[in-house]
Amino acid sequence: MALSLANYETKARKAVKSFWTGRDEARLKQAAFGRSDQGERAAVTAGKNMNGFISLMEDLVRGNGLKSADIHLSRRVLTLPGFFRPTKLWDMIVMDRGVLVAALEFKSQVGPSFGNNCNNRAEESIGTAHDFWTAYREGAFGDMPRPFLGWLMLVEDAEASRAPVRDYSPHFPVFPEFRNSSYLDRYHLLCKKLMHEQLYTTATVLASPRSSAKDGRFTCHDDMTSLSSFVSTFAGHIAAASARKG
Repeated sequence: MALSLANYETKARKAVKSFWTGRDEARLKQAAFGRSDQGERAAVTAGKNMNGFISLMEDLVRGNGLKSADIHLSRRVLTLPGFFRPTKLWDMIVMDRGVLVAALEFKSQVGPSFGNNCNNRAEESIGTAHDFWTAYREGAFGDMPRPFLGWLMLVEDAEASRAPVRDYSPHFPVFPEFRNSSYLDRYHLLCKKLMHEQLYTTATVLASPRSSAKDGRFTCHDDMTSLSSFVSTFAGHIAAASARKG
């Protein structure tokens, strides 16, 4: 059976439009009520800005054979056990007959504070995956095939995210690929390394300008960390899980 990619390009553009319009609506709503949580934080704390991408992943699950799988999106059922901490809250969990099929994270970053946030996202993604796979090794999820772990990041495409960044490392040199790289470059490198070290099955970064609220435009750095790679790998994993059911 051919993989279903769920018309992902059209749905991804819709998700990007929803991301930007959702941020703007949240900011205006909070400002109208005179709340202090305004500016960029107002848009972030409103949540649900990445729901369009979650909806796309739901379509991929249903379209590739797991029509009766449990797709968990409610906060109270999104926790999985960890090894270094009791639990971790995910953005989306796919279960089929008690077997963990996939766990996914959907993140975003909008300027102006790209520096600290980029480092924080890197630390979070690495720590989360290491914790998960250690728990998996220790049998936290039972005797089961290796699940899919996915990490999707949407970053504002702006002058500040594309400008070269200098690093200060007085004792030892940084790895050459990081020298004069932009924050968008660094997210791409992070995704590549997360996959190379098998911390995530697939990791992708999308770059989108604020003006994409009108048309849902986004770009990817290359095929390795592209949305098409994420979607096709996830669809393949779901199809394989479906085939195991017989």
